[in-house]
Amino acid sequence: MSFASYLAQRWQHILVLVAQHAEVVAIAVSIATVVGVGLGVAVHGRPLANRLALAATGTVLTIPSFALFGLLIPLVGLGTAPTVTALALYAIFPILRNTITGLESVPASVADAAIGMGLSRTRRLLTVRLPLAWPVVITGIRLATIMVVAIAAIAASVAGPGLGQLIFHGLAHTGGVNALNDTLAGVIGVALLALALDLLFTVLFRLTTSRGIRD
Repeated sequence: MSFASYLAQRWQHILVLVAQHAEVVAIAVSIATVVGVGLGVAVHGRPLANRLALAATGTVLTIPSFALFGLLIPLVGLGTAPTVTALALYAIFPILRNTITGLESVPASVADAAIGMGLSRTRRLLTVRLPLAWPVVITGIRLATIMVVAIAAIAASVAGPGLGQLIFHGLAHTGGVNALNDTLAGVIGVALLALALDLLFTVLFRLTTSRGIRD
């Protein structure tokens, strides 16, 4: 069967897998954003805590994805839970790193002016530091998202949802009917989803960043 014929027959199933893939990525990145940005704010201005947080979250990236998924099985079982957990753990580091970098890039003169205006620490954070750091922060979220889109495909090894099911099924049945088509559909689907999300973040960047900072 040609790849075109395969797509014509199975496009609905593939779209369901794309939706599942996007959903687990969105959930994981949302969790990682809350943790990464919150942790970045908490350790900002504290060099030792800063280094410890980056070292701890960066260590997770050294763990092979197959190994991490496997380690999570006794803790959270199979399916969506280990998928979201592992993806969130992988996504925290780039978001945390960019949050810290963004906050540190805020000019001292601007921070001093906010203090001179009598703004509290919380008000300075919400109205001055985070808005100015946002372009760097959203870049970290964008990088984390693209990264975990690919990793999410490996979640099929622990019965996770998404396009990885097609890839693993195709590889497991090499030489069989539609094995190559399954693999191609999964790989191309992951690539197209990554491109779509990258484009989405480009739009979000322009919509959520003031023109003065953006330009």
